[in-house]
Amino acid sequence: MIYLKIIGGLFVVALIIGSVIGYQFYTDQIYQPIVDLPVQHEVREIGEVRVESVADGVGQLWGIDFIPGTALLVATQRQGQLFVIDTESGEVSEITNVPTVATQGQGGLLDVAVSPQFGSDQTIFLTYSATGAGGSATHLSRAILDQAAGTLRDVEVLYQAPFQSGGSHFGSRVVIDGDFIFVTLGDRGDKNFDDHVSQNTRNPYGSVIRLYRDGSVPEDNPFVGDDAVLDEIYSYGHRNPQGLAFRPATGDLWLSDHGEFDGDEINIVHAAGNYGWPIAHTSCGYVNRRPFGQLPWERDDTIDPVHFWECGTGGFPPAGMTFYEGDTFAPWRGDLFVGGLASRYLAHFRVTDDGLVEQEPLLVDEGWRVRDVTVGPLDGALYAAVEGGNVSLVRIVPVVYEE
Repeated sequence: MIYLKIIGGLFVVALIIGSVIGYQFYTDQIYQPIVDLPVQHEVREIGEVRVESVADGVGQLWGIDFIPGTALLVATQRQGQLFVIDTESGEVSEITNVPTVATQGQGGLLDVAVSPQFGSDQTIFLTYSATGAGGSATHLSRAILDQAAGTLRDVEVLYQAPFQSGGSHFGSRVVIDGDFIFVTLGDRGDKNFDDHVSQNTRNPYGSVIRLYRDGSVPEDNPFVGDDAVLDEIYSYGHRNPQGLAFRPATGDLWLSDHGEFDGDEINIVHAAGNYGWPIAHTSCGYVNRRPFGQLPWERDDTIDPVHFWECGTGGFPPAGMTFYEGDTFAPWRGDLFVGGLASRYLAHFRVTDDGLVEQEPLLVDEGWRVRDVTVGPLDGALYAAVEGGNVSLVRIVPVVYEE
């Protein structure tokens, strides 16, 4: 018995030492300087571009957004951590008092949007999944980011979707447009294709919702006064939209959405629009590989996608997206960049009057899932949250040779 107690005591000591070492390793990984990765590409129009590691070892980042006019980037990590990353020095600061999240399946701490007036209001918006009676649900919260104290203050839940079981298809991207907030909600993996939640407008799943920044519903939302549709719904018939961005040239809201087996889409979001899932779509079922319903252009009551990867093409499960408006890559100004998950590259599209024309993609050979992408307000570089190995956040810059 004494022998067993000694062994047990040694085991506990080993666990404590291991935990300390593991914690030290983790914190060492957070505070790493920027380093150049051995990744260089030849890209038409631009010449060579270089990929630099900005933050390593901070886990699976999901959403990234810059504090306006600075090199500071706010990043969510799916397991529930929130970081402020100085993209010039590489210093990473963890923020405390983050809402408790449910990480089952695809859930967790998801997107972040920084107020355009952050200099005066210090406000950020977060989307995440959290548990409650009946399961889990997508939430939208608003908080004050106190950088000096390294914490969130005055955290307030602005919106909560209905709780239900399962851990898939939460959405959820959030963007700010003046006084309004747009949030995408996934269909939560509903497989009842005969009476699907994305076509049931008495619940918000499979929709884009539009709210005021205080969480109230705008009076001019397209379905206000229609008892058959929730007031917050702006568009519906979506499956699992994980990309959302305004096109600066027109003010249009663009969205990327996952199909089932292939059938991934890029759409322009119109008020009151029905985007067809699953009654009109280009994807097929996971099991039977048969098309869902009709094709979008065969119906008058659904909106056609701008771009799609129909069943049999291999698909492009899309994630975060951004329009490039910087000067560093001047030939790309106005182009659309979309992160690819299973496809494992950063897609590049030129926007034309006839739709999207795919250009030479980036990050093709790295094997990373690209979760989100944005543009640095100071340096005009592309920043991508990637999943693969120890790399979490990378920067894409042109290679400039001194003459």
